[in-house]
Parts: sequence; C-alpha cells; structure tokens
Amino acid sequence: MTLIRVLLADDHTLVRAGFRAILEALPDIRVVAEAGDGREALQLIEHHQPDVALMDIAMPGLNGLEAAGRVSQEYPHVRVIILSMHANEEYVVRALRSGAAGYLLKDASPEELDSALHAVVLGDTYLSPPVSGHVADYVRRTGKGEECAFDRLTPRQREVLQLVAEGHTTQSIAHELGLSVKTIETHRMNLMNCLGIHDVAGLVRYAVQKGVVSVEG
Repeated sequence: MTLIRVLLADDHTLVRAGFRAILEALPDIRVVAEAGDGREALQLIEHHQPDVALMDIAMPGLNGLEAAGRVSQEYPHVRVIILSMHANEEYVVRALRSGAAGYLLKDASPEELDSALHAVVLGDTYLSPPVSGHVADYVRRTGKGEECAFDRLTPRQREVLQLVAEGHTTQSIAHELGLSVKTIETHRMNLMNCLGIHDVAGLVRYAVQKGVVSVEG
C-alpha cells in the first residue's frame, strides 16, 4: 500500500485540526505539514515535497487559487485540491485553469475526501458532485476561449489586488513582497487601469466578487 503524503493549508486552526483528524484516520494517508496561508504553504511544499496539497480557497496574503498556480509551475509533481465552502462554477473553472487537480467542498464526507486524494494521485481530476455537473454548462455560457480582465492580470498584480483588498497599505505591501513602494504603486496603477477601477473600495468589491478575498468570518 503506497503512502500518500499530504500538506494541509487553511487559515483556520480548528478546520485544519478537523481535516487532520479525518486524514489520520485513513490507513494510507499521512499529513506531513500544515500551513496557515498560501505563502507558508509554498515554503512547506518546497521543504516536504508532498504528493497532494489540500488548500483552502480563501487564505490571507496569498489565496489558494494563486498558490495553486505557483505550485503547478514550480512543483508540477504536487497535486493540488482546492477546498471551498462554495459550489461556485467560476471558482471551479479558475481553480482548474490555475492547475489544481481537484475542487472539494468542505462539507464532503471522509469517504469523498479519500476518493479525491486517490483520484488526483492517479492523475485524474476530481470535482465534488454538486459542482461537477455545472462546470461544462458554465464554460458553454461564458465561452471557452473568452478572456476577462481578471485573466489579463499578472500573478503579481493579483497578489497586490488581494493585499489591497485585505486593507494593507502600500508600505506594508512593499515590505511583505520585498519590493519598493514605487514598484507597488506601479502595480496598483496598472491593475486599476486594466480593470477600469480607480478607487480602493471598487477594488475591494471586485476582489470579493472574484473570490480573491473572502467575506467569511
């Protein structure tokens, strides 16, 4: 029996504890590390090289979708399953476009979690049943090749968008990302021009709409 090594990333300690308890009860699953945000998850993935990363979609600093995109580029052997409370077709499509191998609702049963882990390790894509039936219809409605303004943002611009929407100042964003204040100001100006949004309140509303930040408590 091959052991599946899992990294668990969620910013809620009790949620992580619940998932860890479920995972440790499965005979061929081992949790090798836990992270509280996407940036920490990337550091731990580099160190532990897990088979699967279970990532919450809404994490501060660097959300699960952006982290999944970086994992798919930097660690293509690591399979990412996005964890979410929302059966939102747009989120699912974005997760798959980012390189995630699965999208699992947080109210899934332990049996479904087990199935998802084994499916992605075998190279398959796993979507929770409540969302899988709607994804194809969503793609047909929106147009498979249609590009929206959000898709044209660079990874760095999306990162800045999240931090702005979370209430960080330009100075604190510069410190967080190790960049100059002027560079952050340029990124913010460019993303505002790309989105056609020219105030912080508008950026916050847009970030919530796109799932870049969450309004969950």
